Amino acid sequence: MKIQAAVLKNPKEDFVIEEVEMEDPRNNEVVVKVVATGLCHTDIAVIEQYMPLPLPIILGHEGAGVVEKVGSSVTKVKPGDKVILGPASCGVCEFCLSGHPSYCKNFNALNVSGRRMDGSTAYRLPDGKEVNGHFFAQSSFATHALANERNVFKVKEDTPLEMLGPLGCGFQTGSGSVLNVIQPRPGESIVVSGIGPVGLAGIMGAKAAGCTTIIAVDVFDARLEMAKELGATHTFNSKNGKPSEEVLKLFPEGIDYAFDTTSLNEVINDNLTMLKPMSKCILVGVGKSPTLDIDYVHFEDGKNIEFAIEGDSQPDIFINRLIELYKHGMFPFDKLITYYEFKDINQAVKDFTQGKVIKAVIRMP
Repeated sequence: MKIQAAVLKNPKEDFVIEEVEMEDPRNNEVVVKVVATGLCHTDIAVIEQYMPLPLPIILGHEGAGVVEKVGSSVTKVKPGDKVILGPASCGVCEFCLSGHPSYCKNFNALNVSGRRMDGSTAYRLPDGKEVNGHFFAQSSFATHALANERNVFKVKEDTPLEMLGPLGCGFQTGSGSVLNVIQPRPGESIVVSGIGPVGLAGIMGAKAAGCTTIIAVDVFDARLEMAKELGATHTFNSKNGKPSEEVLKLFPEGIDYAFDTTSLNEVINDNLTMLKPMSKCILVGVGKSPTLDIDYVHFEDGKNIEFAIEGDSQPDIFINRLIELYKHGMFPFDKLITYYEFKDINQAVKDFTQGKVIKAVIRMP
């Protein structure tokens, strides 16, 4: 079928919206008419090529839409179902079977190779040239996405689709890293560094979990103000000095947990400085540095560092729980969204990378 897709042809260049031929779904695949899709930092990492994927490629991995066609063996969804698209997993490895699909042994091949598992691509330009896609098994910067049965997650009929795509990645990652991985108890404390969409989702998750001290760290005052609105009890702009120095004046015994979205060595070390002995710092994100440099002294206090992927969630269950929290006013992620039309996708990228918006969501025609 013919679709319109935003194709990245060269590193650090604009997307080109053009007609692309997409194959019909294979037996385990699903065609989704995309209503809207979020723009995520991981998309930017490919544009900048510090996450090097083969070009040309169709990106986009926070899609939401309506099932249009299903393969012969698909039973999970049917045409007309409203779905959110998330990361793919194989379903048969030990991590999938034990309830951790984000750690699937085939995660990279399924999500960030630019191809199907067998090395094929479903996309071609009008001249017959192959286009890479299958980004997080969806490539949703397009009017239609070709997903796998395992990475489509059905939502209720009364759910407003255009705002939901980011629950498939960024908001799921932030809230899940707190609720599923850290699992703070009511009355505990947490510091969140990097107040973009993932960090703000972490703050909302911490508030929902009952944390009574929620510290936000960033370099943009506007984002710190948003953090206060969503549940942060204290904010620190790290341009004004090391937040740990001020935090430890207020809380001399230290903080219970840290959640970092910056992937910056100096920020992570400062987070660890704030923590109590035997505490945990959770990392997410795509780092520009190939190495993580941590002062050894932190480990002498029994502090731990852990990397979380996609909030270690079971998306079929967790996404709908986030929607319920939203409906009850406990996860107001709609406050973070700025909408753009598909034709303005390159402006969305510019605004997002310049910090003018927190979460850009692209609406399809």
